Amino acid sequence: MDLSGVGVWSISLGYGDPAEAAEAAAELEELGFTAIWIPDVGGPVLDRVELLLGATRRIVVATGILSLWEHTPAETAAAFAALSSAHGDRFLLGIGVSHSLVVDAQEPGRYQRPLNAMATFLDGLDGADAPVPAADRVLAALGPKMVALAAERSRGAHPYLVTPEHTRIVRETMGKEALLLPEQTVILCADAEEARAIGERWLRGYLSLPNYANSLVRLGFTEEEVTAVSDSVFDAVIAWGDEEAIRRRVDEHYAAGADHVALQVLTADQNPSAFPREEWRRLGEALRLLSLRSAT
Repeated sequence: MDLSGVGVWSISLGYGDPAEAAEAAAELEELGFTAIWIPDVGGPVLDRVELLLGATRRIVVATGILSLWEHTPAETAAAFAALSSAHGDRFLLGIGVSHSLVVDAQEPGRYQRPLNAMATFLDGLDGADAPVPAADRVLAALGPKMVALAAERSRGAHPYLVTPEHTRIVRETMGKEALLLPEQTVILCADAEEARAIGERWLRGYLSLPNYANSLVRLGFTEEEVTAVSDSVFDAVIAWGDEEAIRRRVDEHYAAGADHVALQVLTADQNPSAFPREEWRRLGEALRLLSLRSAT
């Protein structure tokens, strides 16, 4: 399972038109991306994993992340075994605890003791009829306790909505052996004003969730900066500009200890079912050419 290089994190690949998702996945593989990450926002996420694996030959397909509140360990382990048997070692099971506002909206009071819930879910995967190997799973981890659990009981961490500084801290916490696979949101645009027009409302929505807001406060931002989505917060979380600007942010994550970076592209079209295929092509070509330039 190749978890080096750069991947694509995309809600549209998870929930957009199935035929276009399959076609786009095959193109991402040809563009040189090494992994596709899809979220779990309700619905048959593992069915979409199967579709994407069937449409490709080499690329890793990962859940970024599968919510442990929406699936049982037994059904997850059985699905993992079936997908791995059919498609080889290309499915990476990313698992997370989601957010209290999301989980409790469906069943008030259900979101309790998330660290314990994760440990219990991993116990279930270990004890299933066909266990999910620790080497084939990663955890969504922002805070130090979940990061430590990721290093102890999985292949590593897949942090979302983070900065290179967060990557550096997580690498120090996990040590050298565990994989570190952060998501990085990007906007291909001409200037800061355009970037703000595209990304501010999106980012404000995420920062209303305590997990993400608290993560940025731990990094040294003030609560006021986070609430206001200050320029410093926006620029730290979202990489914007031309292809070389995006590459510089990817390199910052690598320098901080990342093994792989999953790029989530935002565009002016805020439809979550829209596929930013032109932006993926631009980034794929630029990352390939810049890699060749760096090698020489």
